[in-house]
Amino acid sequence: MPRISAGLLLYRVPPQGPEVFLVHPGGPFWRNKDWGAWTIPKGEIEPGEDPLAAARREFAEETGHVAAGEFMPLPECRQAGGKIVQAWAVMMATLDPAAIRSNSVTLEWPPRSGRRQSFPEVDRALWFGLDEARRRINRGQVPLLGALALRL
Repeated sequence: MPRISAGLLLYRVPPQGPEVFLVHPGGPFWRNKDWGAWTIPKGEIEPGEDPLAAARREFAEETGHVAAGEFMPLPECRQAGGKIVQAWAVMMATLDPAAIRSNSVTLEWPPRSGRRQSFPEVDRALWFGLDEARRRINRGQVPLLGALALRL
């Protein structure tokens, strides 16, 4: 059974064209990765949890902000590892990427060292135009950008 995550694709439409809000995963594995590493704020749906509620919870955990507005469902997509991503687009033009505050995750680092360290789940966020976002986002999530573009 594949894992299922839920997330939000924030967008805004300034004069230069649509932009989307993406986050970069934190931690040592992602530190020097950029192209194809960015993602929508998302996380796994807990048993019995409503997927949109999970997407909103994950957004709050990863950014420190509450998403509000009209949530437009997007077609689900599948990432290379098999994870299914369910997503909703929501216009939220005023979010300042510098103001995000992510929760932390604890993991063994370096691997097999026995040492546990805490890292932010998300280390940064930015607004990207759709063309730039297609280059930066996890390849499995590119269809979300196309679906949003069609709706706009």
